[in-house]
Amino acid sequence: MRIAYAMIRVADIERSIAFYVDTLGMTLFRREDYPTGRFTLAFLGYGAELSGATIELTWNWDAQLYDKGTGWGHLALAVGDVVRACGRYEAKGARVVRRPGPMMHISPQRGDAEMIAFIEDPDGYRIELVQHA
Repeated sequence: MRIAYAMIRVADIERSIAFYVDTLGMTLFRREDYPTGRFTLAFLGYGAELSGATIELTWNWDAQLYDKGTGWGHLALAVGDVVRACGRYEAKGARVVRRPGPMMHISPQRGDAEMIAFIEDPDGYRIELVQHA
């Protein structure tokens, strides 16, 4: 068993697909339009859809804005170098909301502060960049 995908709702499917593909380098695995339900699904990710990390973007044709609520956190991407990744994404138009640097708190299990940064997608969803060697 594995988690198949995580879903987020977007206000403009074309803008969101462009961000995840052109800025973050994901692959658009498939796009499905449901005219009778008035929604579109787009599945994107890294690697292969059936074995890699995948997200589903859902665009409800009649909605313009979504309340993310207090339960939403963020997506996270493992990157080799947070500073370089953040610069690369910023150069492609991503909004940086937390500059690269060590996490404020140190885990007793890890013994050091993880290097992180945060960017936002076009709908304001936060994406954490986590440095993994």
